[in-house]
Amino acid sequence: MVPTMKSALFNRQPDDKPFLISGPCSAETEEQVLDTCQRLAATGKVQALRAGIWKPRTKPGMFEGVGTKGLPWLKKASELTGLPTAVEVATAKHVEDCLAFGIDILWVGARTTGNPFSVQEIANALRGVDVPVLVKNPIHPELELWVGAVERLQKAGLTHVGLIHRGFSSYGNTDFRNAPMWHLPIEMKRRMPEMPLLCDPSHICGRRDTLFGVAQQALNLGFDGNMIESHQNPDAAWSDAKQQITPEVLHDLIEGLVWRHESTDKREFLTALASFREQINHLDAEIMQLLGRRMAVAEKIGQYKKENDITILQTSRWNEVLERALRQGQSVGLTPEFVEQYLAAVHLESINHQSRVMEG
Repeated sequence: MVPTMKSALFNRQPDDKPFLISGPCSAETEEQVLDTCQRLAATGKVQALRAGIWKPRTKPGMFEGVGTKGLPWLKKASELTGLPTAVEVATAKHVEDCLAFGIDILWVGARTTGNPFSVQEIANALRGVDVPVLVKNPIHPELELWVGAVERLQKAGLTHVGLIHRGFSSYGNTDFRNAPMWHLPIEMKRRMPEMPLLCDPSHICGRRDTLFGVAQQALNLGFDGNMIESHQNPDAAWSDAKQQITPEVLHDLIEGLVWRHESTDKREFLTALASFREQINHLDAEIMQLLGRRMAVAEKIGQYKKENDITILQTSRWNEVLERALRQGQSVGLTPEFVEQYLAAVHLESINHQSRVMEG
C-alpha cells in the first residue's frame, strides 16, 4: 500500500491539484508497459499508473487481456517510477491476484457494477482488506445500481471507496462513445459529497480528439481528477486504439486544463455569487408555480376528455407542442436535447395527472 496515494485521493485539500490515473488500456507486453509507464512518470503529471490486465469484451474472440502474467510488469513499473498502480477487477480471483502482487488501487468496471452478484463477490474477497476501490458507473443510466455497488463494498468494511464516471450507453448517441449524462455523477456527488469522484474521458469520448473538452468539463464540475488512457504507440494498441494518446500528448493535454476551486474566501466574489444564487432561487420558485398551474389546466383537459370519451394521448397535439417549444428554445439559447428532455418529463407528468382524472 502506498500511503501518499491514499492521502492524495481520499484526503484531498482545497489547493490539491487534480488527481490523474493513466496508462495503457491493456497491458500487452512487458516492454510496452514499462516504456509507457516510465514516459508517463517523466511528465510529472500522473499520480497513479493503470493497465488493463483482464479485459471484459463485448464479443468472444477479441483480445481479453494477458491475465495474471501482466501483474509483475505493472509491479515493476511501480518500482521503477515510485508511482502506485491501479487495476480493474471483476472476480474474487482477480482481487486475490492483485493483492498478491501488491496492486495499490482496484476499480470495479462498468459491466461489473451492473451485476450485484459480481460486486458482492468482490466485496466478500476484500473483506478485512484496507485497499482503495473505485467504482465505475454501470453501463446503463441506473443510479441505484451505482449506489448499491458502493454500499456493498462499504458494508464489507472498506473505508476508501471512490467513484469513476465513464459515461452511459444510450440509444441514438452519436457525439460520444458513452453519453456523459453529467446530471447523474452530479447526483452521486450530492448524495456522497465526501467520496472522491474521477472522470474517465477515454471511455466517454471513444476518440482522442474530444478528450480535452470532457476532461475540462469534469474539472469545471468539481471532479477530483481524471483517468485517461495512454499508450507508447496508440495506433498499434491491441484494444481501444482510437481513444489512447502518447504520454507526451497527455502532458500537453493536462498542461492546458484549468483547475478551478469549489470555493473561495474573496468577499466580492461571495457577495456577487450570493446575489446570483438568490436570483436563481426566485426563478426556480416561479417555474414551480407555473408548472403547478400547467398541471391544473392538464387536469381540466383530462376531465373534458373523460366526459367526451377521448383518449389521453393526442399525438398530433404533442408534435405541435414539441415543434413550437424547439423553436422557442432555440431563440433563447436552449439546446434541443434539453428542450426534448424537459418537455418529455412535463408531458409524462401531464399524462399522469389526466390519468388520475380518468380513473376518478
